[in-house]
Amino acid sequence: MAQAEGVPCPGAAPGQPCVFKLVLLGSGSVGKSSLALRYVKNDFKSILPTVGCAFFTKVVELGAVSLKFEIWDTAGQEKYHSICHLYFRGANAALLVYDITRKDSFCKAQQWLQDLERQVPAGEVVVMLVGNKTDLGEQREVTFQEGKEFAESKRLLFMEASAKLNHQVTEVFSALARELLRREEGKQGRPQRGEAGLARSGVPAGPARCCAQ
Repeated sequence: MAQAEGVPCPGAAPGQPCVFKLVLLGSGSVGKSSLALRYVKNDFKSILPTVGCAFFTKVVELGAVSLKFEIWDTAGQEKYHSICHLYFRGANAALLVYDITRKDSFCKAQQWLQDLERQVPAGEVVVMLVGNKTDLGEQREVTFQEGKEFAESKRLLFMEASAKLNHQVTEVFSALARELLRREEGKQGRPQRGEAGLARSGVPAGPARCCAQ
């Protein structure tokens, strides 16, 4: 895993990127796979429901440091719910995705968070709540404020996005990458990066990009 500006990643080989496991969680048809596909391949198309889990990788360049996401896209259907818990192990970050046009998916995202918290010690995983499908704003059932307030109450990062329109998709993953890097540097006892734009609590420092609509 790479070194940048004197900040090594533990166990990293020189010149190699830091590798972080990212799991995508949420109900079926909220757009988890679409977000991953848009981010990794800049593509959007109708996708059949994920069976079990899909896997993607993406290298992120943040200044002088490279991060590699190993993205595990879990199935949202109820019949796969118990299997998905297996992918929590070793996760560094999670995207908790809901559909802004479906209130039930927002409630289900909160249940997914509870499941994650039961499996992973508090504070060990960077979690971002993502309201997807802002392109369907006229059908909105979950307000931006509702999502933001829930995220703040649980000390989560928060953004809304549209995989279809490629709106803030890159920003979602970049915000996660910056926070992961900040925490990695914290483990090394190094000063926090100014460009991260995130408070030490893990919630956005004011109305920064990770709270944008």
